[in-house]
Amino acid sequence: MSEIHIPELSLVVLIGISGSGKSTFAERAFGPFEAVSSDHCRGLVSGDTTDQAATADAFDLLYYLVGKRLDRGLLTVVDATNVTRQARAGLVRLARDHDVLPAAIVLDVGTEVAVARNAARPDRSFGAGVVRRQAADLRQSIRRLKKEGFRSVHVLHGVEEIQDATIVRDRLLTDRRDDHGPFDIIGDVHGCLDELLALLAELGYNVVTDGDGLAVDAVHPEGRRVVFVGDLVDRGPDTVGVLRLAMGMTSAGHALALPGNHEDELARALDGRKVQIGHGLETTLAELSAQPEAFRSRVHDWCRGLVSHLILDGGGLVVAHAGLKEAYQGRASGRVRAFALYGDTTGQSDEYGLPVRLDWAQQYRGSALVAYGHTPVPRLEWVNNTICLDTGCVFGGRLSALRYPERTTVQVDATAVHSEPARPFTISDPVPRGDDELRLDDVVGRHVVETGTLGRVSVTAENAAGALEVLSRYAIAPRLMSYLPPTMSPVATSHRPDYLEHPDEAFSTFAEQGVGEVICEEKHMGSRAVIHLPPDDGAVYTRTGRSFFAPELTATLLERIRAAASAAGLDAELGDRLLLDAELLPWSVKAGPLLREHFAPVGAAARLALPAEVRALEGAAGRGMDVGPLLERTRSRLQDTQGYDRAWQRHAWPTDGLEGVQLAIFQVLAADGASFADRDHTWHLGIADRLVDADPALFRTTRRLVVDTSNEESRDAGARWWLELTAGGGEGMVVKPLGNLVRTRKGRLVQPGLKVRGREYLRIIYGPDYTEPGNLSRLRDRNLGRKRSLALREYALGLEAVDRLVAGEPLWRVHEAVAAVLALESEPVDPRL
Repeated sequence: MSEIHIPELSLVVLIGISGSGKSTFAERAFGPFEAVSSDHCRGLVSGDTTDQAATADAFDLLYYLVGKRLDRGLLTVVDATNVTRQARAGLVRLARDHDVLPAAIVLDVGTEVAVARNAARPDRSFGAGVVRRQAADLRQSIRRLKKEGFRSVHVLHGVEEIQDATIVRDRLLTDRRDDHGPFDIIGDVHGCLDELLALLAELGYNVVTDGDGLAVDAVHPEGRRVVFVGDLVDRGPDTVGVLRLAMGMTSAGHALALPGNHEDELARALDGRKVQIGHGLETTLAELSAQPEAFRSRVHDWCRGLVSHLILDGGGLVVAHAGLKEAYQGRASGRVRAFALYGDTTGQSDEYGLPVRLDWAQQYRGSALVAYGHTPVPRLEWVNNTICLDTGCVFGGRLSALRYPERTTVQVDATAVHSEPARPFTISDPVPRGDDELRLDDVVGRHVVETGTLGRVSVTAENAAGALEVLSRYAIAPRLMSYLPPTMSPVATSHRPDYLEHPDEAFSTFAEQGVGEVICEEKHMGSRAVIHLPPDDGAVYTRTGRSFFAPELTATLLERIRAAASAAGLDAELGDRLLLDAELLPWSVKAGPLLREHFAPVGAAARLALPAEVRALEGAAGRGMDVGPLLERTRSRLQDTQGYDRAWQRHAWPTDGLEGVQLAIFQVLAADGASFADRDHTWHLGIADRLVDADPALFRTTRRLVVDTSNEESRDAGARWWLELTAGGGEGMVVKPLGNLVRTRKGRLVQPGLKVRGREYLRIIYGPDYTEPGNLSRLRDRNLGRKRSLALREYALGLEAVDRLVAGEPLWRVHEAVAAVLALESEPVDPRL
């Protein structure tokens, strides 16, 4: 049995005359969707797999399908005769365009066998002459496939050899996803052996020397390994010493190494090829000329064996000399290697004669951390999850390393300026940053925030600018604003004729996501409030970071909350720093102007106009005029408006200072050094109940009911409870996974809650007459996708802010996530939600 080794990601081109068994081989050797057949494509575009007139369209489709699969990083097999150079040339180009390796598998079954097979098939109307011409083309093709650009060529002769062949998928040399480190990634060394030895010592490595006292290895007692980003050679005082050490470490398994552009030039020079001798290469060649031939040969082979880039730690880490944009990661082509070695340039030169480079890192949005070197920078700086580790050691700067996965850096100073740079290079220490120092570039422009629950969350420049204006003009001090609550998605539209929202849809949504138990919490019609209660200060602020009250009232309220927390024993149990998520009632405390300027005038106008209109129409009807439909519609409008007035007035009552103000606590976000997203909602509401017991005038109970989403009786009980709440004037309820922070069976984050609002309450949102059939039909056609996506992203950012707070991270790290929540709030969503 013969093994055919192909790259795990490649374009496999089957080559063989008609009747050679390509389709049978593809079906046996590859997955059901991996092969794209020209005959099948011909059938798709024409309805007849033998319609030769449809061949051009069939191959257009084939190229499109192959391209889409390669875009997604999927091995793809082309099942067609491919016996002519012209047919294969397009496929080789396609592989190169997608940066994958083309592999050829030739099925040479023999002409007579193929003729016999075609004769036995009723769908093959062509004669033996066509097959013999294909066989002649095939014989000419076999010897030139490598020259055409195929990276590997496998020729199978005869029926038996074809049947016995098996496919073995080889990982690309760049793919070391199963290597999890930990690593110490070292930037461009450029022959600076003394600095390299000092950095290794700083990183905790023990250097091994040979009998002559030369460094030949370095071992870390905890099993850490070095990754060299390339450019070990040229310019510095001891390139040979650096090579000896690096080669020894890689040979012993204590290091991995990438080629830099200087290693690439050195390897070509050692090959005897014509290269430009400069930029320190002349010094390296002179040093090597004094070494034994065996050492020079070893250097040559080592440089030649280095691969363009490495993908490590499950794909979470990518190392390449000049960096690597996301589209090239895990790919293999000349273009990928060139980018990894030289980066991206404009093709122009600057005033120093150096290439003008494009800053790919500014546009990088990949999930993998990319560590690289190549272009010296005066200081280390993270840019979109990338970091350049070339800090110009050979130019008198520093030699730098990144500890992974810790993401901490270690540096040593250069002992001297070993080479004068073509472009001026000056060391610039970052200005020390205090823990409470915020900088504008933390929150402006397009940027990405890493979250522990949802990965990377992007913020657009426009949204960031809107958030910055709110924060700078209206918000409380950032040190007190450690969290902003997320928006909440409404439940899916109900199919019941008289309801826009109903609990059934919430229960079904969570059941489909594998959430067995949910908690239905009474929804208080107030204003979302966050209570931050540090020992010596505090704040009670809105969902946009504004204080609810003047400083004197805020201080009084905080003192009362602290007293209740102490009486409830929370300070002893959780600590004297609390972060609480709540609803502040009544609605009119914050929304007074809205009530006066919007809701009240609508109701007042209707009360003045509609009764008079009803009386006039009733009089007209009494006189025999045909105004029945209009009268009925006007009475309905009056009834709807009265319902609208009752709906908003239920949630407003007079307050005097703090008199009449209430807080409904529904979540303990954090306490001293701990967050509580992993506690179920019964625990959180239990804490809230203790505060109610301690001060029932200030704190309001949140009624709740647990529902089993798989039990029809339990779901019916939940729906009845909702009807009781809303019939009594309540806003509705929020349905949440009982376990709080919950994921689906596939690991996706579940919505933290779905709001189900009452039929009458929704008049406040959509207008008095929203229940009219035409209006209700229009409102049903609403798109929840964007709102739900927004809710999840804001939820993840809020959790991230809390996690950073309790971990003791600097204020700017906490504020980064908080500002991102506010930025997302300006994203447009369906106004019907």
